[in-house]
This record gives sequence, structure tokens and C-alpha cells, in this order.
Amino acid sequence: MSILQTMSQEEVNARDYVQDVYETVVKRNPHESEFHQAIKEILESLIPVIAKHPKYKEHGILERIVEPERLISFRVPWVDDQGIVRVNRGFRVQFNSAIGPFKGGLRFHPSVNASIIKFLGFEQIFKNSLTGQPIGGGKGGSDFDPKGKSDGEIMRFTQSFMTELFKYIGPDTDVPAGDIGVGAREIGYMFGQYKRIRGGNEAGVLTGKGIVYGGSLARTEATGYGTVYFVNEMLKSKGLSFEGSTVVVSGSGNVAIYAIQKATQLGAKVVACSDSNGYVYDKNGINLETVQRLKEVERKRLSEYVKEHPDAIYSEGCQNIWTIPCDIALPCATQNEIDETSAKILVSNGVQAIGEGANMPSTLDAIDVFLKAGVLFGPAKAANAGGVAVSALEMSQNSMRYSWSFHEVDDKLHQIMKNIYRNSVNAAEEYGHPGNLVVGANIAGFLKVADSMIAQGVI
Repeated sequence: MSILQTMSQEEVNARDYVQDVYETVVKRNPHESEFHQAIKEILESLIPVIAKHPKYKEHGILERIVEPERLISFRVPWVDDQGIVRVNRGFRVQFNSAIGPFKGGLRFHPSVNASIIKFLGFEQIFKNSLTGQPIGGGKGGSDFDPKGKSDGEIMRFTQSFMTELFKYIGPDTDVPAGDIGVGAREIGYMFGQYKRIRGGNEAGVLTGKGIVYGGSLARTEATGYGTVYFVNEMLKSKGLSFEGSTVVVSGSGNVAIYAIQKATQLGAKVVACSDSNGYVYDKNGINLETVQRLKEVERKRLSEYVKEHPDAIYSEGCQNIWTIPCDIALPCATQNEIDETSAKILVSNGVQAIGEGANMPSTLDAIDVFLKAGVLFGPAKAANAGGVAVSALEMSQNSMRYSWSFHEVDDKLHQIMKNIYRNSVNAAEEYGHPGNLVVGANIAGFLKVADSMIAQGVI
């Protein structure tokens, strides 16, 4: 029996409608492959929702939700240490504010373009909804590369960037945070420039701030910790755990470092991590102290790791990190780092669970491989939502002019990740895809936003 024969007429109509919306997106946004990928993955999972609730079609929810409320692009001129004028592009996409102010990080990386920012912003709508916090979806950044830049160059660039961005953000309008290439240093410089321009201390305008000037305890750890908390819920559902497991984590930035830390605390051995040049395999377990010092303090390449740990092996290139046998894989580097071939290797090596710490690190073909093989799969918008969840908690503390303890914030984070897992499981079951957390997370995130959009009229 064909798939079409097993679909009801409502489902066929919903599928055709979804396809029409997707084709319109592709036509309007040519050559934006990352954006197309994000749209396709989410829209296809919403077919059973549209079939069951035609009101979402009647109110044009899909046509509206795929279109940003606004996309801002601007010039960022700055002067390097040699006195040469440099020019980068800045972006901010304010995608959807149905449930709260736009919220999403800023990414500084040479790959940043409109497609990348729009895919990230679109994903952020559903991720933010899943947290249960009143925050809408947004994202931003620049094609500026902070690697190899002096503190003075970073400061001059971020001040120029904020001089334009400040016009569009605010504690109740749009609240950026950090992402790839944007850490405490960059947030600090941008916050200082925002204060200087605005002439006041609006602490809630940026999250990921330093603790001494309005940041939240546990925010630095939140994305990595949250990913592990989510994966742990998946594992428990099958009677598995991190205890005694072998784990591979890609990346060596903020998310990866704290995913390694929490997985290790739960009894796992993390044997590999990577940066943009290559990866380290340490059969004795990655020494987190060394990685943190190299990446966060000395700002060196991960290849330096083997000088201090002679049993470890460094390999050029990142892709082959997924050839290392492991029980749990945590891709925490960047989008599309696991393709179909890597996914098949992971499955053949016996991987039990995947937790996406990065944004969209698995291609659609890779996800299909994992789901067909019965591998536990935690999609990014659910598994890595801990960072933005604690950002929302930082906003709450800023509004109250009060700070919670690390333990209080971590407990709230842990409960939020449990809720995201449970809501994703329940949505998947209700709409005929039991166990499929990709579908479940998309649907759970969508319903709250869509109902809010209907309530607020056609805007």
C-alpha cells in the first residue's frame, strides 16, 4: 500500500498546502539553502496539525510565520590595528513576536549571510516557544571573524556594530545574546556602547552579560548543560544513562565545554572534541581544564592539546570525528556538520543517542538515517533550548533587579528541559508520530505561537 493510500483526504490537502507554502518560500528566497532546509523540516512536520485544525490554514498562519516581521541589514565600518578601514555586514532578523519580544543570539563568523541568519531566526521561534518563556524569535550577527583579532579591534568592531543595531533593540522589543564568535568579551563591549548611546542602564537589552553587571549565574553553562539534561531524559525513557557511556562532542566553544562537563559529572567518558581546524581523540577522556584554558584563556588552537597529553591524537579536519565509536554523540559545533554518510557511520558503530547542542547540526538526510535506525534523537530546537531559556531567566532577574543563585537557576533550567522533553513526546504521540521528537518539538513549539497569532489578528 502506498503512502498516499494511507493518508486521509485532509492529510493530502494539508500536504499539498504545505508544499505550496514551501515552494513560495524557495521562490521568494532563492539561493538560501540553509533557510530552505529549516523551513522544509518544520513545515513537513506540521502536516498532521494542519489536517486536524484547518483554522491554521484559514488564518494564513504558515504564510505569515515563514516571513520575518523585518530583516535588517547594515554596514559595519571599523579600523584595524594597522589603521586600515574595514567594512563588514551586520544583520538582524526579527522573525516573530507573537509571544514576546524578539530573542536570539548574535553570530560573528565569516559564513554569516542572510540565509544563515534567517534559518537561525526561524528555528528560534519554535525553540523559544518550547521553553515556556514569553519570548519571540530573532537572530543576528555579522560576517566579521573575531579569530586572530586584538581586543582593540574587537572593541572597535562591536562598538560600530552596536551603533547601528541599537536603533532596533530594547528590553521589551528585541533582546540579543551571544552565539558563535560572541562571548562575554563581545557582549560586554556591545552593552557598554548601548549604554553610552542610550544614556541609561537598560540591563535587559542583552543577555549573556558578565555577572558583575547584570548577568545570570548558570547562563554560561546553560546550553551545554541543557543539552545533556535533555539527552538524559531520552536515555531514561529506554532504561539507559550517561553512566559508563562513551561520548563524542564536536566543538570546543561554550556549548561543547559545558556539555563535556555535565556529561562527565553524570559518569560518562568524553573521548573527543574539535575546533574548526581538526579534532582531538583522547582515550583516557578529554581533560576539560586543558581545553578551557586553550580556548577561553589562551585562545589557541585545539592542536596544542596533544603537547600536554601525549596519549591523545590530533587529526586535521573535523568531519572524521564522527568515525569514533561512541554511545552518545553531541554535535555542538555548527550547522550541517553531520551528513548522511557520517550518520550511517555513527549508526554502524552503535550510537544510542544524538543530542544536538548546535543549531541544525544534522542534515535532513542524516536525521532520516537516525530515525529509521531507532536512534534516540534530540533535535536542536528542543535539546539546545537551555541557553535561551536561561537568557529569559536573566531578563526576569534584570526586570526584578535581583539575582538568583547558581543552584536556583540550574534547577529551573533542569525543569525547563524536562518540560520540553515531555511536551515534545506528548505532541508526537497526539499527532501520530510516537517517539519522533523532531515532529513533536516542532508541533509543540508551533501551537503556542500559532494560537497567539490568531488571537492577535492579521498583523
